[in-house]
Amino acid sequence: MMDENEPCVMIIDDDESVREALEFLMKSVSMTAKTYSSAMEFIDEFNPQQRGCIVSDIRMPGMSGLAMQEELNRRRACQPIIFITGHGDIAMAVDAIKNGAADFLTKPFRDQDLLDAVNKALAVNESKLNELDSQEEVMQRLKTLTARERQVLELVVIGKANKVIADQLKLSPRTVEVHRSHMMEKMQVRTVAELVKLV
Repeated sequence: MMDENEPCVMIIDDDESVREALEFLMKSVSMTAKTYSSAMEFIDEFNPQQRGCIVSDIRMPGMSGLAMQEELNRRRACQPIIFITGHGDIAMAVDAIKNGAADFLTKPFRDQDLLDAVNKALAVNESKLNELDSQEEVMQRLKTLTARERQVLELVVIGKANKVIADQLKLSPRTVEVHRSHMMEKMQVRTVAELVKLV
């Protein structure tokens, strides 16, 4: 069982010797790697929470690399894909990049070119996951607000003053201040600028 918090390079190729060579290359630079002999095998075991990136052949029997990419896009996967192929098919490369592939390498490629592409893809994955984590955290904070605090938040964010909010919600300015202070505390912000940026 893979540790989903440890970045893993997921290698998909129907050629066993290629899989072994790529796995050896990743492990030679202390990267965790896991191999799959087909796109279907990978999709069956796919874990959206797994940190890492995908290195995949583009032409494989059964499900092609591009079909797998479409499926992963449908599932909103955030692991970047680096495609490798023995056929320098430009149209395929353009399709892959248009659909969000991180890179496209034609065999034979230098080991260093692949390692550079993998490092770049891992950094992209890390920042996407951090962004998702912080969005999730903001959503959790929003859930702690009462209906009234939520109304106050929405009006504060669009720049309304306490007096205007009080008039609009038919509350006393003092009550608005109390709701506002609770809301700011729950959202863990000190200024309106921080709140706007967060929300």
